[in-house]
Amino acid sequence: MKNISIYLILLVAALSVTSCSDDYLDMNDDPNNPTSVSPDLILPVAQAYSANLIFYDGPGARHANTLGNLMVYNWSQADGYSWYYDEFQYLVNANFYDQIWDDTYNQPLRNYQELLNYEGAIYNNYKAIAKVMMSYHFQMLIDAYGDIPYTEALQRGSNTTPAYDDAQAVYDSLIVDLTEAIDLIDEADNVENVLNPGAADVMYQGDMEAWKRLANTVKLRILIRESGLSDKQAYIQEEINQIVNQGSGFITENASVNPGYQNEEGKQNPFWRSFGLTVAGNTQNNYQATTATPYVLDMLSSNNDPRINYIYEQPDSGHKGVPQGLQAYPDELTSEFVSNIGPGLLKSPDQDAPILTAAESYFLQSEAALKGYLDDDAQTLYESGIAASFDYLETMDLVDTDNDPSTEPELIEADPADYYSQNIENVGWDASSDKLEAIITQKWIALNGINGFEAWIEYNRTGYPSNLPISLLAPGDNRPVRLYYPSSERAINASNVPAQPNAFTDKIFWAN
Repeated sequence: MKNISIYLILLVAALSVTSCSDDYLDMNDDPNNPTSVSPDLILPVAQAYSANLIFYDGPGARHANTLGNLMVYNWSQADGYSWYYDEFQYLVNANFYDQIWDDTYNQPLRNYQELLNYEGAIYNNYKAIAKVMMSYHFQMLIDAYGDIPYTEALQRGSNTTPAYDDAQAVYDSLIVDLTEAIDLIDEADNVENVLNPGAADVMYQGDMEAWKRLANTVKLRILIRESGLSDKQAYIQEEINQIVNQGSGFITENASVNPGYQNEEGKQNPFWRSFGLTVAGNTQNNYQATTATPYVLDMLSSNNDPRINYIYEQPDSGHKGVPQGLQAYPDELTSEFVSNIGPGLLKSPDQDAPILTAAESYFLQSEAALKGYLDDDAQTLYESGIAASFDYLETMDLVDTDNDPSTEPELIEADPADYYSQNIENVGWDASSDKLEAIITQKWIALNGINGFEAWIEYNRTGYPSNLPISLLAPGDNRPVRLYYPSSERAINASNVPAQPNAFTDKIFWAN
């Protein structure tokens, strides 16, 4: 996945910035004609932006993974740092994580739209990829904000004040877009001189069958999100039947971005760059400041989950977490003594950046099977999701291989079956009284540190994991269920911005 030089990425990003106007959702000088930049240069930039939107926490620009991990009580703050007090107080306003909105429209969506603007069937594969990734990002926006600009968005100066579309209507349109993406790929097989992105595709290297599987998986995520709506049941079943009949299936490997991450300035994986080591080998302050909560450590420990030492780093004195919003810190809760982000997440500066993991794909399928939308076995898919999580984290375990108490146990690859075969609620399938809670709880663990945003959205949908604590500084009894429209919208598109729903009580349509 490392065939595209990061130097090329930075060059094209610079060209994109200097060749485009700063107008709202600006695209090309003429949206009816292709940009002067070739698609093989635009695509890796867009994909790198997709990864940054989830993982990069630059100065004053925290993004989706951090927000989600704080909202679902995975992460807290070590003594000696004032990193996350806005999050602990749930200070949702027009400036709270406004970069998620602004950067989504101005970076990945803007670049993917450029690919859609190319005319001619030879660009089908590029357009298909763009449609898949735009659907991915539009769903994120809806899940965080509700109604959004969609049909009139990304039109540059021809419409600087796009109307807002109904969130549920956009959800339906995204299913159509994803179907069109698969159709474009199929049609490309019969197009003379059609362009395959090859190495310019820093997710799948031009493997268009893999893009079909990702399109189906994003579809499934959208449909499962709506599965609590009684009036959508026939629609959901019909669309899932179409996925099954299409035949490509769902992803079974992580869909990840890697444009050539390496241990050089500006070229590290965005998560590593934010929380790992500097190029010089110094620990980032984000890492020192960020620790586990007691809740997540207790759950992992009490369930004999070997992933604990890979999701969170284990200090010499043992795992220790910090309650969110703690004011009076005892001395033992400094960074040296608490469980910071672990080695299963922070692997190396050149690690891939996951966009949608195999574990999440399996848990989505398990829920679909549990609810009768798929004929597959829900338990098998559930256990495959756990196994995929173990695999992503490269989980090892200390095992007494010779049954000799006088010898030291060996560190060997952990067997996920040893974990999910336990007679423990929300671990073992048969031991779980509420199968949906088991699926979502295991998804929450599998997304810990990897895509906290999805874990937050799933909590808003289902209420699982149950009994999830809130911050000690929370202004009320609830955590936020959505974000506010950003101040940039109030300044530029005020005539169209909807009245702001309550961030704590007005859930997105699929949760009402």
